[in-house]
Amino acid sequence: MRELLRELRDWDTTGTPFALATVVAVRGSAPRAPGAVMAVTATGQVAGSVSGGCVESDVHEAATETLTTGRPLLRTYGISDDEAFGAGLTCGGTIDVLVQPYTAPADRDLLRELAGVIADGRPAALATVVSGAAPQGARLLVLPGRTTGSLGDGGLDAAVTDDARGLLAQGATESAGYGPHGERRMQDVTVFVQTYAPAPRMLVFGAIDHAAATARIGSFLGYRVTVCDARPAFATRERFPTADEVVCAWPHTYLESTEVDTRTVVCVLTHDPKFDVPLLVAALRTPAAYIGVMGSRRTHADRTARLREAGVDEASLARLASPVGLDLGARTPEETAVSIAAEIIQRHWGGTGRPLTELTGTIHHTREA
Repeated sequence: MRELLRELRDWDTTGTPFALATVVAVRGSAPRAPGAVMAVTATGQVAGSVSGGCVESDVHEAATETLTTGRPLLRTYGISDDEAFGAGLTCGGTIDVLVQPYTAPADRDLLRELAGVIADGRPAALATVVSGAAPQGARLLVLPGRTTGSLGDGGLDAAVTDDARGLLAQGATESAGYGPHGERRMQDVTVFVQTYAPAPRMLVFGAIDHAAATARIGSFLGYRVTVCDARPAFATRERFPTADEVVCAWPHTYLESTEVDTRTVVCVLTHDPKFDVPLLVAALRTPAAYIGVMGSRRTHADRTARLREAGVDEASLARLASPVGLDLGARTPEETAVSIAAEIIQRHWGGTGRPLTELTGTIHHTREA
């Protein structure tokens, strides 16, 4: 949804009717995860994707149908060997796609509210009835402290609201089964809950050329990027135009004063002991998902010795990705940034970091809870 905000807002402003197709379930290997969205207007304009091209033509037809009938549709797509020209996924997986018209004023109001919340970087969850003993396509927007809309039953609304807030805290998106009045561990109603947590943070320390490239790729990956350096001549907006903020402060002082959670990634590119040691001592006290540190193997050995002297234990030292990045043979700042990003992705999803040609089995990893 985030990537479609501009188009959806433009269409809403001009009163253009449109439908949204959302991946609500994935079985096996699929190119897009649950929550992937494609929008289609009544005039045939398209934004977004649900499968990277495999089934978009059929989804376009389904969207056109829902705009005509005003009723949602649930479509399932998989390999279509029986029909040579049928829509299907060539990757061997199966996806369920819910296609909904956004033409009614109440639907447009709800989507307008959700778009505003997402644009402001505030948390939200959108619950939608996929199938079963509740109105298909009914929506409930869950925000901190309040809700908008209804799934058709007060008990169901209450149960889904509670679960949606739990999913939002985890940054998870998934479908769940309920009874018609919100009873848990029942399958009478399937509800898809898509969460919109604020973008995770990337903290880049050291205002060098490698930091500029890392900030660019961090923004590309959807992180809210902060670059921090103690030197005023280097920590400038002109040097880091893609960063969300540029901070001139001692790195460890800034880190101790800012928010760090389990989705935050920290990239230490200073390779200067007077900055690195106090910064890493502070970083290792946080729940950051990733702490990468630039430097040669000799620098790494010297750094870890200094950290041990500062009282850092072996379990904490093991959290460091040092030297930073995967072994891609990177030379330039841009190539190094790619290797850092690759390691962040690999650690997040649990990939091997090896070429796919050397492996068998699933390509798309599911992160363990």
